[in-house]
Amino acid sequence: IGRKEEQKMIQQFSNKDHLGTGEFLGRTASSWGLILLFYLVFYGFLAAMFLLTMWVMLLTLDDNVPKHQDRVPSPGLVIRPHAAEISFNRSNPADYSGYVQQLHQFLQPYEDSRQEQNELCLVGEYTLQDGEPLKKACQFKRSLLRYCSGLSDTSFGYSDGKPCVLIKMNRIIGLKPIGDPYVNCTSKGNAPLEMLYFPSDGRIDKMFFPYYGKKAHPDYVQPLVAVKLLLTKEDYNVEQTVECKLEGSDLRNNDDRDKSLGRVIFRVKVFQ
Repeated sequence: IGRKEEQKMIQQFSNKDHLGTGEFLGRTASSWGLILLFYLVFYGFLAAMFLLTMWVMLLTLDDNVPKHQDRVPSPGLVIRPHAAEISFNRSNPADYSGYVQQLHQFLQPYEDSRQEQNELCLVGEYTLQDGEPLKKACQFKRSLLRYCSGLSDTSFGYSDGKPCVLIKMNRIIGLKPIGDPYVNCTSKGNAPLEMLYFPSDGRIDKMFFPYYGKKAHPDYVQPLVAVKLLLTKEDYNVEQTVECKLEGSDLRNNDDRDKSLGRVIFRVKVFQ
């Protein structure tokens, strides 16, 4: 850049032609002050409007219930151990120790000593607590699962090739199933598979409904159904596909768009 061009640029940015007027970039100090004041007020007003809107919106929220809920008619089912395929050699404890550890860890909130702090609720009746700010939780003791509780048999049947699987429903706030829901499992293979359910008949009692949300219902535990697969020698080394469904109520268990709605499918293969 030449000397003249350089001086011209300096004059343009420092406005030497207007040094007598006190202008900078074509504006006086008072003009710059008014512009800065305008933007300060303008953006301050926008920030205040945003904060006011957020405050009004927060006033409409309920701490216990979401403002908007999806129209989920029925809960999904999930199993523990958390695996779509349960495969192990019953003669090798290292093969199934991961499954057993998952089950013991999952059942910690269901320890009898902890559940005794919860309420004994009426069997077959909804536990309605709409007027209570803090909802009581109904007892579901681990010992109710009997041979699948991990108490008398710490391996949950995996050591003798008759494994237990725990089934629970996803929580839905306000859900009150009509009827008497229970879990029913069937083998998808050619040969029928004998199973035991705990509690008996795979029943899910109404006393555990409705659920009021994590904050209002902090001690709530979901009811469980344990299924013990009574595999025989003929069933070993063969993959067994098991489907468990919610039956006996208005809860849906057949939806092509949601394969986990009211049902769960898993596979079991036990090696000798």
